[in-house]
Amino acid sequence: MILSWRNRRAHNNKMKNSHRLCEDLDAEINVPTHFRCPISLDLMKDPVTLCTGITYDRENIERWIEAGNETCPFTKQVLETFDLIPNHILRRMIQDWCVQNRSLGVERIPTPRIPVSQCEVSEVCSRIVGATRREDGKKCGELVRKIKSWGKESERNKRCIMENGTACILSASFESFARDSFEKHINLLVEILSVLSWMSPLGKEGRSKLGTESSLRCIIWLLRNGDLSGRQSAVLVLKEILHSDERRIITNTLRAIEGVVEALFFLIKEPISPTATKASLMAIYCMISSTTKNDMITSRFLEMGLVGVIVEAIVEADESVCEKALGVLDEICNTEKGKEAACNNALIMAVLVRKVLRVSEWATELSVSILWKLCDEESVRIEAIQVGTFKKLLVILQVGCGESTKEKVKELLKLLNVYNNRVDCCVDSSMGFKYLKKPF
Repeated sequence: MILSWRNRRAHNNKMKNSHRLCEDLDAEINVPTHFRCPISLDLMKDPVTLCTGITYDRENIERWIEAGNETCPFTKQVLETFDLIPNHILRRMIQDWCVQNRSLGVERIPTPRIPVSQCEVSEVCSRIVGATRREDGKKCGELVRKIKSWGKESERNKRCIMENGTACILSASFESFARDSFEKHINLLVEILSVLSWMSPLGKEGRSKLGTESSLRCIIWLLRNGDLSGRQSAVLVLKEILHSDERRIITNTLRAIEGVVEALFFLIKEPISPTATKASLMAIYCMISSTTKNDMITSRFLEMGLVGVIVEAIVEADESVCEKALGVLDEICNTEKGKEAACNNALIMAVLVRKVLRVSEWATELSVSILWKLCDEESVRIEAIQVGTFKKLLVILQVGCGESTKEKVKELLKLLNVYNNRVDCCVDSSMGFKYLKKPF
């Protein structure tokens, strides 16, 4: 299975901060009603007018239209056209009002840039194709940086860029410049990856270009030798390549490339950012789930101590990282060597039991699945009882869970019931882990 994880916390925090700012302004001064967006009631930064004559903040009305709505939010009229006309007069009035109230802490809103058009994106893409054919790395770099600059300006620009097939063109350019001696084009290749890192999905043709041996060698080289930004871009793109139906073929190609296991392992052991950690976990999951049980890639991860590193990461991880880490651990436990490494870890039982019913429903299901796979040995079952697994399993049945998880819980209860009355629960899984001896 391929896990699907999406993190929306950044957007929610942004909206909370925006509302908090608006509340602070209301506490000090009275913001004119016609300066507020009818959707969010916040001060407009980029006012645009619909065909109905009502003005909204661009970001809010674009989100409304993209959600599939075909009516004006205020008048409820059906929109004859979705054209958004910039309201320059109102924007200047808002800017003047901000300047007049500067003493009260109101910052002047910047003049918004004109959104990029499909024609502009298509033109630049055509020029990239031409520069790639001529092997003109300098010109290609200039054009890629232009696309990167557009993407930084707004989410709308990013959507416009992705909708015009830019990912496929950049992937083909990357593959072309990485084919020979990629070191001389390394700055260009880093720029291309930095743009591709926020393009998802890359498309089948784009993934096929990035999935060639020459492209993958360059990506792995950057994972090992690039700066922090380059390593993050590389792992994000690698995750997208692997997170597809072609992951078995990609994994077979990666098997011949030196350093891929080490590069992904150290991104988890020595994290550079939560984004890179999550991408690394997803890449590892795709690699080990598409190989045989005794594959050299899985064995290499185990030799490096992946189980211990993941267990350590789970202890203080946020929900998204925790789910991904548990997914990798669950897949590792499908192998005999993986189960042995997990059983030899002093933290794993207490960590798994602690995460049950504390993180998310998905994390609980994964934790139960791992416990079910590990409780073959008597010593493991005794340890499970000691850290309070039996009680947690009973709670899961009371709270409710999926059918597959319920069956595993019932089997575990039968296995553990034999030891429940003769083994004292000597460790409270709700406590910290400082009393446990770490495996490394």
